[in-house]
Amino acid sequence: MREVRASRGQGQSPSGIGTLDLSWVMLLMYVLAALELACLFMQFSIMPYLSRRLGLDSVAFGYQQTIFGVLQLLGGPVFGRFADQRGARAAFTLSFLASSALYLLLAAACSPALPGVALLFASRLPGALMHTLPAAQMVITDLSAPEERPAALSRLGLCFGVGVIFGSLLGGTLSSTCGIQCPVIVALVVNLLGAILSFTCIPTSTKGASARAQASLPGKPKASLLDLKAITCLLLQPGVLPVFLVKVICGFPSGLFMVMFSLISMDFFQLEAAQAGYLMSFFGLLQMVFQGLVIGWLSGHFSEGALLRASVLVFSVVGLAMALMANVFHFCLLMPGLVFSLCALNVVTDSMLTKAVSASDTGTMLGLCASVQPLTRTLGPTLGGLLYHSFGVPVFGHVQFVVNFLVLLVLWRQPMPPKMDKAW
Repeated sequence: MREVRASRGQGQSPSGIGTLDLSWVMLLMYVLAALELACLFMQFSIMPYLSRRLGLDSVAFGYQQTIFGVLQLLGGPVFGRFADQRGARAAFTLSFLASSALYLLLAAACSPALPGVALLFASRLPGALMHTLPAAQMVITDLSAPEERPAALSRLGLCFGVGVIFGSLLGGTLSSTCGIQCPVIVALVVNLLGAILSFTCIPTSTKGASARAQASLPGKPKASLLDLKAITCLLLQPGVLPVFLVKVICGFPSGLFMVMFSLISMDFFQLEAAQAGYLMSFFGLLQMVFQGLVIGWLSGHFSEGALLRASVLVFSVVGLAMALMANVFHFCLLMPGLVFSLCALNVVTDSMLTKAVSASDTGTMLGLCASVQPLTRTLGPTLGGLLYHSFGVPVFGHVQFVVNFLVLLVLWRQPMPPKMDKAW
């Protein structure tokens, strides 16, 4: 089994990794992803309070979120190409160093003696290079056989759930007991430790020999990190663009709802801050269960095409229920379906897209996939706010139902692309 993982089903062993070290490398990927996500959610939990303490209003806070989203949107594909060209060790080290710079600037913003507002906005800049989760997805993709990839990628859901639950709880607890700068300092230390572990323990490259040979063919010019044409051509490869569009279109309506969730929880559900935190913890727990356990089991019994159609179908049903919900109890009842759809859509499309491109381009492809969520965070506050204030909460359910139902009809009638026969 380890030899199969080492070769990614191609009979080639990644550089610098023996078969006995694969389990350790995979485990380290999950641990580093969980640590980075926990720190990220610690930051999210204190940002509104830090902004308020510095005298910023909700509009300025929205500008911060938009800046962070745009930078991650632009940086995702570039970081993916960097990971493909420079290897896993360089990618992880760069991501953790960028995170460390962000938390260092945030810690400085907490000091009354320094220009806090300027430092707070400056702390958004390193976000362009903070992509530990896509880097972990790339390594897991490189080290897993194609038929095992959905289950391997789904286990990252456990890391995300750990990050949501423990990051939110630690952020709130540490800021209440030790001051608002304490979670930032803890996150800074953890990310510096992550950079050290990345530089010392992660192999230089996890690509197979065939991928390295393909990337360095004689006479083939070495593409630049900012080569937008090469990134665009990747989307135009057979079987890539349809799956990528399904990922973007189907996930966007629920993304709008989640972007507006803090406002909806206060106005529509009438929840206090602590109660909203408990609800998000429940969301994180469901994601751990579905993405870490359920999706992996289902991927061993059903094709990726069937799981993709199932996720879109459940999205449609949840959208219809969301349009009819009247209180937080109704939302708790439909939340398992929402989480299942989100997890299945993300895991299955990531797996299908990495199978559709060459092994030397998996990092770039996952970087493009990682840009989908920042796209929602960039467009979501404006579009979601307009919809919410004009039509209320039910509009999110109506949009989700209509969009996913139309996509479901297309998926049912669409012939399978030749390169994706086994996946679809």
